[in-house]
Order: sequence, then structure tokens, then C-alpha cells
Amino acid sequence: MSIKKYAAGEYAVAVIGGGHAGIEAALAAARLGCKTIMFTISVDWIGNMPCNPSIGGTAKGHLVREVDALGGEMGKAADKNTLQSRMLNLGKGPAVHSLRAQIDRRAYSGYMKHTVELQENLDVKQCEITDIYSDNGIWHCITRLGADYSCRTVILATGTFLEGRVYVGEVNYPSGPDGNFPATELGLSLKRLGLPLRRFKTGTPARVLKSSIDFSDTEVQEGDETVTPFSFSTDTPPENTVVCHMSYTNDETKRVILENINRSPLYAGVIEGVGPRYCPSIEDKIVRFADKKRHQFFIEPCGAETEEMYLQGLSSSLPEEVQTALYKTVPCLKNVKIIRNAYAIEYDCIDPLAMRATLEMKNYPGLYGAGQFNGSSGYEEAAAQGLVAGINAALKVKGNKPLVLSRASSYIGTLIDDLVTKGCSDPYRMMTSRSEYRLLLRQDNADERLMPIGHKLGLISEETYSAYLKREEQKNAEIGRLNTVFLAPGEEINALLESAGTAPLTTGIRMSELIKRPQISYDMLAPFDKERPPLSRSVREKVEVEIKYEGYIARQRAQVNEMLRLEGKKIPENIDYNDVYGLRLEAREKLDKVRPADIGQASRISGVSPADVSVLLIYLSK
Repeated sequence: MSIKKYAAGEYAVAVIGGGHAGIEAALAAARLGCKTIMFTISVDWIGNMPCNPSIGGTAKGHLVREVDALGGEMGKAADKNTLQSRMLNLGKGPAVHSLRAQIDRRAYSGYMKHTVELQENLDVKQCEITDIYSDNGIWHCITRLGADYSCRTVILATGTFLEGRVYVGEVNYPSGPDGNFPATELGLSLKRLGLPLRRFKTGTPARVLKSSIDFSDTEVQEGDETVTPFSFSTDTPPENTVVCHMSYTNDETKRVILENINRSPLYAGVIEGVGPRYCPSIEDKIVRFADKKRHQFFIEPCGAETEEMYLQGLSSSLPEEVQTALYKTVPCLKNVKIIRNAYAIEYDCIDPLAMRATLEMKNYPGLYGAGQFNGSSGYEEAAAQGLVAGINAALKVKGNKPLVLSRASSYIGTLIDDLVTKGCSDPYRMMTSRSEYRLLLRQDNADERLMPIGHKLGLISEETYSAYLKREEQKNAEIGRLNTVFLAPGEEINALLESAGTAPLTTGIRMSELIKRPQISYDMLAPFDKERPPLSRSVREKVEVEIKYEGYIARQRAQVNEMLRLEGKKIPENIDYNDVYGLRLEAREKLDKVRPADIGQASRISGVSPADVSVLLIYLSK
């Protein structure tokens, strides 16, 4: 039976999906003055965390701070709903310091739901989009009930809902995450459009009852004594109210899994989709790392008003009874009661090579992708892409130049460039190692790198921007002062230096030169610096990093300048690579598929050699 369609409204931007990508996309477009609508299968699950109840982590914390610096909402929401916060990798250099916070998942979802409800220019609609198509430059989004929404641009932020299928042992069925129904008909519609879709999969551990865990047999993980917020506009940092715990699997765990490995849908060949390389299931860990005696996992609270605990590191798609058996092999879980079973979920996503760096589809003007639909994994990666897609959809509607973030500007730029230039064969996860400029792209200086852009776009308020300018002024003034202040040798300063394991002074030395010593911090020298101005912790940290790593930073800036030079050499959109004499066949094929915008992007395509780049440069100079 065909459903009678009716005209339901006209919008500048439509966002399909109410997850982390969809939220940032819808808020950005609406805040830029575009009439926007966000479609979601359930308004009660806006901003849901179907997997880990946390925000941030290695490299992911960078993304959250960048989203905040551009005017996004994730950092503010995380700060409001933090249970525990930790700065990771403090034993390493500042380039890899990353903030991670345990989040109250239902409170976070409620915060985001209320935020989108209050947002001017944004309508929120609970419905299932079953069909989309373009007619004379206007996109039509059709609901299951026949509502026809006319939209100038559409952002696909479908998460793991698109033809979603859940697997638990031998049982599998159509489903979205957390028991929501999947977006099956939309997937079929996108295939009819001709979008290059493929199957990926991900998974999640069980949620277990707190009172059934023996915490005496675990290692306690406290939060930081001094908490750093995600958002640059958060005046009062959140407080730690919970602790997390850590434990390990053992030989018995391994035995239970291996005896039942044939019942895993992954190893039985039932799951078609490719899973995340850097977040394997416990059965995958046991098989891939057969020589490892044990695997660590973390026990984390899901919220302040729930007894559910999340077993990070123990995701599985094994049968229900096997899950229970393997968990009970761990002493702290010997009496565990499972509230929600672990499961794997398979879903459709797009080959990101089909998109431009703006996240607009190359062959479908006005259609954008964001989040897991683009082949990535993670809430933070999703939010970053949603923000960029929302900004660019709004800019397109307004007839303005799109926003393209370079690899040198941000982890967001690196993430998007990796996706649209190199593609991905498994769910993409951001890591600090993916950036060649990570000393420049620290989490502490995200405001310096991106807040001017966010302010120019109109997403950063005057108040927030003024506070940023003040911090910058303070930092630059203090670095300048430290380059001129001399410290003379003395008994007290030499005692400090020797206790820190560095050479005492024999002559006067600039304060900045002393800070460059690995053993010495800016704060350590405060008693010997009577003219020191009162500065916030964030400004003090920036001062120290920029002084201590001055040489390395200068070197990376030189590398950036070379990259920018190459990116300044644009490649015509209509170029026929068959006409470029001297290109290898593989290079021709790859270049034709990706259609790079410039020489810089061309040089990063897998299968394009430096010799091919030289050939291209010669061709373009004619």
C-alpha cells in the first residue's frame, strides 16, 4: 500500500539523525541563521551514548576542545555532566596530553535534548525518514507517514542505524543501538540514489549491576586533583564525584572464549561488516593476541542515578550464556549480574572518498555526510564532522565560501582529510599519531588555532572571543618578559636545580632559557621571579610549552609552510589524468577516484608517489 504524501514544510538545512554528529550539525546550521530541522527516530535518545559513557581520550580530547573553539556544544555538555575527569598521558610530552571525562549518559542526553529544543531556527521532529531524493536542486525527505519536507541541503548523520543489525551469538535481528528500530528503508533509498555504501560493524560490552561487583579485587582509578574543563568558556571546572576501577582477564577467561569461539558471529562468518581495528572485542583480543596472558578492562559508572556499570574492554558478540560465563571467570565479577547484554551491530556507511573536504558528496550537490555514516567511529569524531557539515551546509545556502580545515590547523582537518583523501577500510578512529603536526595541534591551544575562525563565522560570542584575546595577550606578554628577565646564581636557586637533577648556575641566565631545561617547570621558578604577574593555569601551561619546545615548534611551522605552498597549487576540477604524460597507471586511477583539489592533497593519496607529484607539478606549470 502506497502512502499519500503531503507537503510538510520547507527548510534550508535538514539533518537526519539526532546523535553527536546530528546535534552539532543542526545547532551550527541554526546558529548561522538557517531554518533547520533535525529528524530523529526517538527524541528521548538525542545525544545518546550507546557505547562508552565517556567523552574525550587520547586525541579525542583534542577534537572536543577544537569543536568547542569553533562554537560547538559537546565540550559544554561534557563539563555540565562530568562524573570523573582525567588528563591522560601526562607522563609524555604536551602534544599527546588528552582530556577524558566519565559522563552521566542520561544527564548528557537530557542536556543535549533541551539544548536543541531551545535553539532558535531549529525544529526537532521524531520520525523515520524512509526516502530522500533531489528534484531541480531541492532535496525531499519523506517520512514513513508520508510527510514531504523540501530542503535545500541535507546532512546524513545516521550513526549505526542505517540497515542496522544486532548480533548476539547465533541470534541476529534488525535493530538500531540500545534496542531502537533501524533505518532500513532509508538505506535502500540511498542505494537507489547510487551512493557507494558498504558494511561496517562495531560492538559494546555488557552493562552490569554495581552491587554484584566485588570492588575489593580491583584497582581504584581516581580522577585528577585539579580538573581541566573541555570548554574554554567553562568558568568553574567540574568536580570528580566517582571513582573508576580496573581489573584483568585471566587464563580461565581465555579458555571459556576459545571453547566457544565457533559461536561468535564474527568467527563463524555471519557478520559481513568490518570492525574497528583499534577497539576489538574480547574474543578478537584473545585470538589476535594469543600469547598475551591477560587483558585489562575498566569498570565505569553509567550515571549518578543508575546502578549500571560499563565494562570497558570487554565488548563481545558471543551468546548470552557465554558472556555470563566469561565475565564470571574474573574474581571481581564472579557474582556479576548482567543488566544489558553485550552485542555487535552491523550498519551501512559511505565510502568517504565520495565526499569533498567540505563533507559534501561530489556527485550530489547539497547532500552531506557526518559521523559514523562517513566511516568513522567515536562520539568525538562524529561531533567534529557534524559541526563542519552543518557549517558548510549553512554557508552553501547563504552562497558563501565553504569552510575547509587543513591538516595544519586542527585534528578536525586531519580527520576529514584522512577520510576524503585516503578513505578507510575499517571504522576510522582519531589518534595523535595520525597528525604530522601534533606539537602544533595540542589540546591546550585549540582556542588559538580555531577560535578566530569560529568568531568570524558567528559561532563564538563576543564575550568568549574577548576572553580568548585577553589570554593571548597575557601569554605573549609573559613570554616576552621571560626572554628579558635574568636570574643570578644563588644558594637557593642552585639547591632547587640540583634537587631537580640539573646543573646549578655559575653565571646569570635568562628565565626562558632555564625553563627550557627538561627538569624545570615554569611554576617551579615562581619563588625566584618577584615580578611574575598572576596568570591562570591554562595561560601558564601555554607559556611553558611554547618556551620549552620553541625549536621543535619552529621546525613544524616550516613543514606547515611547505604543505601550504603545495596546497596553494590548485588542480582543475575537470582535469583528465589520462592527458598527464608520465603518471603511473596506479596514480592515474587513484587521482581520478579521489579528484584532489590541490597538489598537497594529491601527495597524500595512497598510491601516488613523489615522482607522480613532480609529473603533476610540471603538467600544471604549462
